[in-house]
Amino acid sequence: MQADYLDHDAIGLADLVRKRKVSARELLETAIARAEAANPAINAIVLKDYDAARQRASRAHANGNANASGTDGSGADALGAGPLAGVPYLIKDLGLPVKGLRMSMGSRHYRHYIPDEDAPLVTRTRAAGLNIFGKTSTSEMGQMPYTEPELFGPCRNPWSLDHTPGGSSGGSAAAVAAGIVPLAHASDGGGSIRIPASCCGLFGLKPSRGRQPSNAVPAPGDLGIDHAISRSVRDSALLLDLTSGNAERPMGAPGTFLAAVNEPCKPLHIAFVTDPMLAPTLSADARAALDDAAQLAASLGHHIEPVSLGIDFVRLREAFLMIWSVSAENLVLRADQITGRKPNREEFEIATWTMGHIGRKFGERELPDALEAQRLVSAKLADLMTRYDVILCATLASAPIKIGEMQPTAAEKMQMRAVTTVPVEPLMRKLLTEVSNKAFAWAGCTELFNLTGQPAMSVPLYWNARGLPIGVQFATREGGEATLLRLAAQLETARPWFDRRPPLIPARS
Repeated sequence: MQADYLDHDAIGLADLVRKRKVSARELLETAIARAEAANPAINAIVLKDYDAARQRASRAHANGNANASGTDGSGADALGAGPLAGVPYLIKDLGLPVKGLRMSMGSRHYRHYIPDEDAPLVTRTRAAGLNIFGKTSTSEMGQMPYTEPELFGPCRNPWSLDHTPGGSSGGSAAAVAAGIVPLAHASDGGGSIRIPASCCGLFGLKPSRGRQPSNAVPAPGDLGIDHAISRSVRDSALLLDLTSGNAERPMGAPGTFLAAVNEPCKPLHIAFVTDPMLAPTLSADARAALDDAAQLAASLGHHIEPVSLGIDFVRLREAFLMIWSVSAENLVLRADQITGRKPNREEFEIATWTMGHIGRKFGERELPDALEAQRLVSAKLADLMTRYDVILCATLASAPIKIGEMQPTAAEKMQMRAVTTVPVEPLMRKLLTEVSNKAFAWAGCTELFNLTGQPAMSVPLYWNARGLPIGVQFATREGGEATLLRLAAQLETARPWFDRRPPLIPARS
């Protein structure tokens, strides 16, 4: 199976299993072999659950892949018999509990936390037939748009090991780009599906707010949602069907997301936005990728109209940071509500610990205004989407940054220690501004659509002169994933990316 594993997406691999051209166990062993070969270089997988996955795959083979999700009668987990039965899968190590598997969230505090039940989305993932065999790296608590947790060390981009795969779903993106799996779980609270998809030359769709089942973790503003990063558009569409409520409908039936992929994309009225959003400016690379995408869309018959959003991004930035910091407070300073253990400074990175303290200092007083700003910008974008079908804008303000480029400096760490010991308000505000400036200068183009709840996707259409991928972002009205998927499939056909492989990974192994 090693010879042609990379030639298939998840749907293709599942089809081979159904036709008995390959077994679920053979697929898994290929994925494990690729993981063992690539992971020492990219550090994407931080927890291995190979033996349990092997048992599931072997039982599925013995039973003809007839088991439903749940157990096989022996009390052991069975491999689901859904449309993706037998396909190896990885779960991001953040916020999505998997029964019996550590959920460290990139943090020393959580490194011994083992959930005792699956999240609803994991239950649906298993029912789809995906075989979970490990967990992927994330920034601590998903706080940063790069993946360099102190607990596990930096995750690296298969396109260039000196560069980040993005974050916080960097481990999942790196694993998919490296050919370990055709798609992997990811989550997105501020861009964490779209940013790593852009960095790794992959497709990343953030669904609409409320599309997927919630994990019931306190989350003001409801910014985050789970889905996946994939090589093909149709894999993302089918998985969205299977995890968001279309599982009972026949695969590809009319009205499903997979059906949308196979439907023609009508000419769309696209708002072409070159605003840098929360970033100060777009780099030449990012603007070249954006212009290229606009030209490609126009050549496919879409109407492209330059538009300025007219949003007060300074106010929006403040609102996002306030909501983000209160979420950090819940996960950091109230971690005992999840783990049963009192949090302490030594168990968290100083930047994460500081963000939690900022949430505690300002949240009760300023969160209501932040949520009102969120409501207003959501209404503004909803109005815009009555005049346009889709927004085209940058995913990132520049190409992938180098590992370590955004890490806090020694001086910044000293200030963080000071303000978490003595929380002087002006100093906390100044520090938050300075540190967030670095993050937003690169990754300030995605947060808007978490605030509004709109579906948005990063599509890999452009590689710069150094061979680094730079995705472009499309968004539409809430509930409009089918529109995005039709457009993505059209772009995928016009500018195929499936067979583009990083230099680290040979086309065939």
